[in-house]
Amino acid sequence: MLGGGLAGITAALRCADAGLDVTLLESKGHLGGLTHSFRRGELDVDNGQHVFLRCCTSYVELLRRLGVLDKVFLQPRLAIQVRSPRLREPVWLRRNGLPAPLHLADSVLKYKPLPVADRLKFASAAFALKGVDRDSAAADAQSFGDWLRRHGQSDAAIGKLWDLVGIATLNAPATGASLALAATVFQVGLLTDAAAADIGWSKVPLRELHGEPAKARLTEAGAQVLLGTKATALTRVEGGWRITAGETEFVADRVVLAVPPEVAERLLPPGSVRLPEGWARRLGSSPIVNAHLVLDRKVLDQPFFAAVDSPLQWVFDRTTQSGVDGGQCLAVSLSAADDLIDVPVREIRERILPELRRVLPAAATAHVRDFFVTRERHATFRPTPGTAALRPQTRTAADGIVLAGAWTATGWPATMEGAVRSGDAAARALLTPGPALDEPTSPEGKDIR
Repeated sequence: MLGGGLAGITAALRCADAGLDVTLLESKGHLGGLTHSFRRGELDVDNGQHVFLRCCTSYVELLRRLGVLDKVFLQPRLAIQVRSPRLREPVWLRRNGLPAPLHLADSVLKYKPLPVADRLKFASAAFALKGVDRDSAAADAQSFGDWLRRHGQSDAAIGKLWDLVGIATLNAPATGASLALAATVFQVGLLTDAAAADIGWSKVPLRELHGEPAKARLTEAGAQVLLGTKATALTRVEGGWRITAGETEFVADRVVLAVPPEVAERLLPPGSVRLPEGWARRLGSSPIVNAHLVLDRKVLDQPFFAAVDSPLQWVFDRTTQSGVDGGQCLAVSLSAADDLIDVPVREIRERILPELRRVLPAAATAHVRDFFVTRERHATFRPTPGTAALRPQTRTAADGIVLAGAWTATGWPATMEGAVRSGDAAARALLTPGPALDEPTSPEGKDIR
């Protein structure tokens, strides 16, 4: 196994549980990939705020296998507080007891950030989106934003309602997202099962949820985990593949490449995937920036809120996870952050603090003890129209080599669920005889409960 993110962890555990002799190589000094945490003085800091939904059944199953289900919280019923500097009081998007998609009807009808006419038009677009064939090339070629406009959604409705969910899950605004991927998010998360979009999050630093438990469970299962070991070459030899990692070499009969797409393209033998040369570069990436604030007092009485009419997107209370004793720690999560990824911390602070005080008045008198920024330049692949044609399948034409990663052809956007599903698919491909190239994994691979 090359790569110790969620995809590599999942594939390695599946194979070890099946009795295979597994060695996992990870270039960093920890497992968890893009979901990790670090120490900053006395603080435990996650590299970014990661949440999951009740419909993320594969991810929840991984948590169960890691023995950490007690370390996450899952809402009993979806509730999103939405704040706007134009409103005196926050509003709520809550699900009621009706079946989907009627479970959000009363919340949308009372959604004050939008005029009544836009609220009334939401339902017709939602029902139309439920009928989109998200597996079709035609849907993937379309912009979600263009589709929404054709279905009567104003720019305000797109920005204040559809993008409220879409930017956080797709890491792109509707105007820059594939209709197929957006349809997956909304069909599975909001339009099929009323409980599917209940939100969950970790109660502990991510290293305690993913990296450290994964290393322990893999070791218990008999796998060898080698951290700080970067694979630089993959060569065909008799009986398998030679993996070169610095001055060390390994020989394996089967290999899972659970690495970033550009690394996979470089390591794969020529002709391994049915994609044009340079596919990884063309697939691209989209950044996420998180601004972290430690305040001298509590200013937020909810675990999180979303913001509209503001450059802020989502703000999370990270006090418990960070180990702050006295005061409050907040994380401002900014997806699709192309405009911020290279901006100095000082300037981000100058942008964020006034906006936070506008939507959260209690923060106006709080003293900022610390302010810092974490950046993931390549947080996800860029989910633009036409993306599906650049996402490789699990199986390759190279006998014994399979791919894993949220960027592979899972049918899902680049989420933790997509990463775990890709790891499951890679393990199945290794354990089950099949053709040289596999079909993409369908989002319908598991029931949504």
